Amino acid sequence: MTRAIDVLRKEHDAILRMLEVTERATELLEGDNRLPAHTLNGLLQFFRLFADRCHHGKEEDLLFPMLEKKGLPKGGGPVAVMLWEHDQGRMLIQEMALAAEAYGRGEVAAGRLWASAARGYVRLLREHILKENNILFVMAEQLLSEAEQTELADAFERVETDRMGERTHERLHANMDKLAAEILQTIT
Repeated sequence: MTRAIDVLRKEHDAILRMLEVTERATELLEGDNRLPAHTLNGLLQFFRLFADRCHHGKEEDLLFPMLEKKGLPKGGGPVAVMLWEHDQGRMLIQEMALAAEAYGRGEVAAGRLWASAARGYVRLLREHILKENNILFVMAEQLLSEAEQTELADAFERVETDRMGERTHERLHANMDKLAAEILQTIT
Protein backbone atom coordinates (compact mmCIF):
# COMPACT_ATOMS: atom_id res chain seq x y z
CA MET A 1 0.00 0.00 0.00
CA THR A 2 1.68 3.19 -1.22
CA ARG A 3 1.17 6.32 0.85
CA ALA A 4 1.03 9.70 -0.91
CA ILE A 5 3.28 11.47 1.56
CA ASP A 6 5.91 8.74 1.17
CA VAL A 7 5.85 9.30 -2.61
CA LEU A 8 6.39 13.03 -2.14
CA ARG A 9 9.20 12.52 0.37
CA LYS A 10 10.95 10.11 -2.03
CA GLU A 11 10.67 12.72 -4.77
CA HIS A 12 12.22 15.22 -2.36
CA ASP A 13 15.22 12.91 -2.06
CA ALA A 14 15.73 12.99 -5.83
CA ILE A 15 15.35 16.78 -5.90
CA LEU A 16 17.85 17.19 -3.06
CA ARG A 17 20.34 15.05 -4.96
CA MET A 18 20.01 17.28 -8.00
CA LEU A 19 20.34 20.38 -5.83
CA GLU A 20 23.73 19.03 -4.72
CA VAL A 21 24.71 18.50 -8.34
CA THR A 22 23.50 22.00 -9.21
CA GLU A 23 25.57 23.42 -6.38
CA ARG A 24 28.65 21.72 -7.83
CA ALA A 25 27.84 23.21 -11.23
CA THR A 26 27.62 26.69 -9.67
CA GLU A 27 31.03 26.19 -8.06
CA LEU A 28 32.50 25.35 -11.44
CA LEU A 29 30.91 28.34 -13.15
CA GLU A 30 31.88 30.72 -10.34
CA GLY A 31 35.44 29.44 -10.67
CA ASP A 32 35.40 30.41 -14.36
CA ASN A 33 35.27 26.79 -15.48
CA ARG A 34 33.25 25.99 -18.57
CA LEU A 35 30.41 23.52 -18.59
CA PRO A 36 28.66 22.35 -21.73
CA ALA A 37 25.47 24.35 -22.32
CA HIS A 38 23.54 21.07 -22.58
CA THR A 39 24.49 20.36 -18.96
CA LEU A 40 22.85 23.56 -17.73
CA ASN A 41 19.83 22.82 -19.91
CA GLY A 42 19.68 19.27 -18.56
CA LEU A 43 19.53 20.58 -15.00
CA LEU A 44 16.83 23.03 -16.00
CA GLN A 45 14.85 20.27 -17.68
CA PHE A 46 15.00 18.17 -14.52
CA PHE A 47 13.77 21.00 -12.34
CA ARG A 48 11.07 22.06 -14.78
CA LEU A 49 9.74 18.57 -15.42
CA PHE A 50 10.42 16.61 -12.27
CA ALA A 51 10.45 19.21 -9.49
CA ASP A 52 7.85 21.61 -10.85
CA ARG A 53 5.53 19.92 -13.32
CA CYS A 54 5.48 16.52 -11.67
CA HIS A 55 6.18 17.06 -7.97
CA HIS A 56 4.75 20.54 -7.42
CA GLY A 57 1.92 19.70 -9.79
CA LYS A 58 0.89 16.76 -7.58
CA GLU A 59 0.93 18.99 -4.54
CA GLU A 60 -0.94 21.91 -6.12
CA ASP A 61 -3.55 19.91 -8.00
CA LEU A 62 -4.14 17.01 -5.61
CA LEU A 63 -2.61 17.28 -2.14
CA PHE A 64 -3.35 20.92 -1.34
CA PRO A 65 -7.03 20.76 -2.41
CA MET A 66 -7.48 17.61 -0.32
CA LEU A 67 -5.90 19.34 2.68
CA GLU A 68 -8.15 22.34 2.11
CA LYS A 69 -11.19 20.04 2.28
CA LYS A 70 -9.82 18.79 5.58
CA GLY A 71 -9.77 22.35 6.94
CA LEU A 72 -6.26 23.56 6.11
CA PRO A 73 -6.76 26.97 4.46
CA LYS A 74 -5.25 27.62 1.04
CA GLY A 75 -5.09 31.37 1.57
CA GLY A 76 -3.01 31.26 4.71
CA GLY A 77 -0.71 29.06 6.72
CA PRO A 78 1.60 26.39 5.35
CA VAL A 79 -0.20 25.82 2.04
CA ALA A 80 -0.04 29.52 1.14
CA VAL A 81 3.67 29.55 1.98
CA MET A 82 4.30 26.47 -0.18
CA LEU A 83 2.42 27.98 -3.14
CA TRP A 84 4.35 31.24 -2.84
CA GLU A 85 7.63 29.33 -2.73
CA HIS A 86 6.64 27.28 -5.80
CA ASP A 87 6.16 30.59 -7.64
CA GLN A 88 9.50 31.92 -6.37
CA GLY A 89 11.18 28.78 -7.65
CA ARG A 90 9.59 29.25 -11.07
CA MET A 91 10.96 32.78 -11.25
CA LEU A 92 14.46 31.57 -10.40
CA ILE A 93 14.19 28.80 -13.01
CA GLN A 94 13.24 31.47 -15.57
CA GLU A 95 16.35 33.48 -14.62
CA MET A 96 18.46 30.34 -14.99
CA ALA A 97 16.88 29.61 -18.38
CA LEU A 98 17.64 33.10 -19.70
CA ALA A 99 21.22 32.85 -18.47
CA ALA A 100 21.58 29.35 -19.99
CA GLU A 101 20.41 30.69 -23.37
CA ALA A 102 23.03 33.44 -23.28
CA TYR A 103 25.67 31.00 -22.07
CA GLY A 104 24.78 28.67 -24.94
CA ARG A 105 25.35 31.55 -27.36
CA GLY A 106 28.88 31.89 -26.02
CA GLU A 107 28.35 34.64 -23.47
CA VAL A 108 30.70 33.25 -20.83
CA ALA A 109 29.69 35.87 -18.22
CA ALA A 110 26.16 34.42 -18.32
CA GLY A 111 27.57 31.40 -16.49
CA ARG A 112 27.93 33.53 -13.37
CA LEU A 113 24.34 34.78 -13.79
CA TRP A 114 23.17 31.20 -14.06
CA ALA A 115 25.18 30.30 -10.96
CA SER A 116 23.69 33.20 -8.98
CA ALA A 117 20.11 32.25 -9.84
CA ALA A 118 20.91 28.58 -9.24
CA ARG A 119 22.29 29.35 -5.77
CA GLY A 120 19.04 31.14 -4.95
CA TYR A 121 17.05 28.20 -6.28
CA VAL A 122 19.09 25.67 -4.29
CA ARG A 123 18.67 27.68 -1.09
CA LEU A 124 14.92 28.16 -1.67
CA LEU A 125 14.22 24.50 -2.44
CA ARG A 126 16.27 23.15 0.45
CA GLU A 127 14.35 25.35 2.88
CA HIS A 128 11.08 24.52 1.10
CA ILE A 129 11.66 20.77 1.33
CA LEU A 130 12.59 21.08 5.00
CA LYS A 131 9.30 22.89 5.69
CA GLU A 132 7.26 20.39 3.69
CA ASN A 133 8.87 17.33 5.25
CA ASN A 134 8.74 18.59 8.82
CA ILE A 135 5.60 20.71 8.92
CA LEU A 136 3.19 20.32 6.01
CA PHE A 137 3.61 16.59 5.48
CA VAL A 138 3.36 15.90 9.21
CA MET A 139 0.07 17.83 9.23
CA ALA A 140 -1.09 15.92 6.15
CA GLU A 141 -0.34 12.60 7.82
CA GLN A 142 -2.48 13.66 10.75
CA LEU A 143 -5.35 14.87 8.56
CA LEU A 144 -5.47 12.12 5.92
CA SER A 145 -6.56 8.56 6.61
CA GLU A 146 -4.58 5.62 5.26
CA ALA A 147 -7.29 5.09 2.63
CA GLU A 148 -7.05 8.74 1.55
CA GLN A 149 -3.27 8.48 1.38
CA THR A 150 -3.54 5.41 -0.85
CA GLU A 151 -6.19 7.04 -3.03
CA LEU A 152 -4.00 10.13 -3.37
CA ALA A 153 -0.94 8.03 -4.26
CA ASP A 154 -2.97 6.31 -7.00
CA ALA A 155 -4.07 9.74 -8.29
CA PHE A 156 -0.40 10.83 -8.31
CA GLU A 157 0.43 7.86 -10.53
CA ARG A 158 -2.38 8.64 -12.98
CA VAL A 159 -1.47 12.33 -13.18
CA GLU A 160 2.18 11.51 -13.69
CA THR A 161 1.38 9.22 -16.61
CA ASP A 162 -1.19 11.61 -18.13
CA ARG A 163 0.99 14.72 -17.84
CA MET A 164 4.44 13.33 -18.28
CA GLY A 165 3.93 10.18 -20.31
CA GLU A 166 4.80 6.58 -19.65
CA ARG A 167 8.15 5.95 -17.97
CA THR A 168 9.02 9.65 -17.71
CA HIS A 169 10.13 9.20 -14.11
CA GLU A 170 12.57 6.51 -15.22
CA ARG A 171 13.92 8.70 -18.04
CA LEU A 172 14.34 11.66 -15.68
CA HIS A 173 16.14 9.50 -13.12
CA ALA A 174 18.47 8.13 -15.81
CA ASN A 175 19.16 11.68 -16.99
CA MET A 176 19.71 12.69 -13.37
CA ASP A 177 22.40 10.02 -13.01
CA LYS A 178 24.04 11.10 -16.26
CA LEU A 179 24.12 14.77 -15.26
CA ALA A 180 25.44 13.95 -11.81
CA ALA A 181 28.26 11.86 -13.26
CA GLU A 182 29.08 14.52 -15.85
CA ILE A 183 29.27 17.37 -13.36
CA LEU A 184 30.94 15.47 -10.55
CA GLN A 185 33.52 14.07 -13.01
CA THR A 186 34.40 17.63 -14.05
CA ILE A 187 35.23 18.50 -10.44
CA THR A 188 37.63 15.64 -9.79
